Amino acid sequence: MNTLVGNIPEQLVSVLSESLYEVKLFNNSLNGSLPRGLGGGSKLQRLDVSYNRFSGEIPASLGELVLRDNKLFGEIPVGVGGWKKLNELDLANNRLDGNVPKELGNLPGLNYLDLSGNRFSGEIPIELQNLKLNLLNLSNNQLSGEIPPLYANDNYRKSFLGNPGLCRALSGLCPSLGESEGKSRKYVWIFRFIFVLAGIVLIVASDSEKDGFEIEVETLGKIRHKNIVRLWCCCNNRDSKLLVYEYMPNGSLADLLHSSKKGLLDWATRYKIAIDAAEGLSYLHHDCVPPIVHRDVKSSNILLDDEFGAKVADFGVAKIVNGPNQGAESMSVIAGSYGYIAPEYAYTLRVNEKSDIYSFGVVILELVTGKPPLDQEYGEKDLVKWVHSTLDQKGQDQVIDPTLDVQHREEISKVLNVGLLCTSSLPITRPSMRRVVKMLKEVTALPKSMSGKLSPYFQEDASDNDHQGSLV
Repeated sequence: MNTLVGNIPEQLVSVLSESLYEVKLFNNSLNGSLPRGLGGGSKLQRLDVSYNRFSGEIPASLGELVLRDNKLFGEIPVGVGGWKKLNELDLANNRLDGNVPKELGNLPGLNYLDLSGNRFSGEIPIELQNLKLNLLNLSNNQLSGEIPPLYANDNYRKSFLGNPGLCRALSGLCPSLGESEGKSRKYVWIFRFIFVLAGIVLIVASDSEKDGFEIEVETLGKIRHKNIVRLWCCCNNRDSKLLVYEYMPNGSLADLLHSSKKGLLDWATRYKIAIDAAEGLSYLHHDCVPPIVHRDVKSSNILLDDEFGAKVADFGVAKIVNGPNQGAESMSVIAGSYGYIAPEYAYTLRVNEKSDIYSFGVVILELVTGKPPLDQEYGEKDLVKWVHSTLDQKGQDQVIDPTLDVQHREEISKVLNVGLLCTSSLPITRPSMRRVVKMLKEVTALPKSMSGKLSPYFQEDASDNDHQGSLV
């Protein structure tokens, strides 16, 4: 990996295409459009410019074309059927759209096809069955219709995840429908409904838990907020309860942020996710009567819709503050996930709104650093402690995700400050979620800092008596 920046000069195109067999420029900060003549030469067979910031359309074919994790848009070129030399096509994690060309099925040498993490739509062309692929990945697009029969088996299951319009999985859900045709049809219809939305089965351990569960379901069923995953219905039987939520096609923030799909999350998208999730939690804390504490805020419980709008999900351990039967013990049940649990929980065994705020601060640090809450890299530390020690020893450049565009560095630094405030070791110094929303929205409106200091300076705000502050 180097630190190359800027465009590929047009003057180099003929040199690269005519003189070299293979060009590798991956893991840099190159940007601009890929020159149209790149790949049109007689010698160049393999081009790898993955993990850069290229935009624009795809150039002519080569033997191996690896363009993953850029910002390419548009459709796969019409002339793809003429790319007879192509044996590897990796366009993952860009912004490509349109249909998957059926002409890909006519390329005799193609054995590696990765189009995941884009915006391809329409049906999967049946012609892909003509290929002898060692790898096929069409996950996390907007494809619909049936999966070609050759790929409709468990060996290719992961190849199609994240496409809400595909419904092949239904055939494996009910292997022995039996009984009457009418009951079978109902059974399939139920699973079709859940597949489009999302089904979560919760097992009730004892009768004593049913009343509390039903109270929480009744409360959550009344929540209507654009940043809270909507609960559509609750199905009861003797042994289990089924909650049916709206389906979120882009999965969880954790899935995108800590996987090969990370390239989909540029800074503008991450910033929007932070505000969306903060507004959802602020609604729970300040606008619900009585207030609701989520108790398990984490990146895997922040789900993303088809436009990467964020919604808070999974209220399996949420508690209603001062609600019916909510005594001290009910708020002391172990809740939360390692890496997100506020430090005071170790000696109080209690959670409240400030616990949610700490957990959300960890999510902000994930968005800024691109790192998970727990990792071997930290040794015995967690992400919060790693950020603090790295800031002290190496500075903020070693904390901020290097894949983020440097032109947003000032905004990223301010959002990082908000995360540090939220993860303060003292609960009383953490801002309320309403205040967090305000601070995040102020980030793009605040004047540029001249000091370059990272420490979060803040001033008292008379409108918020909860020891909150404004970034200045």
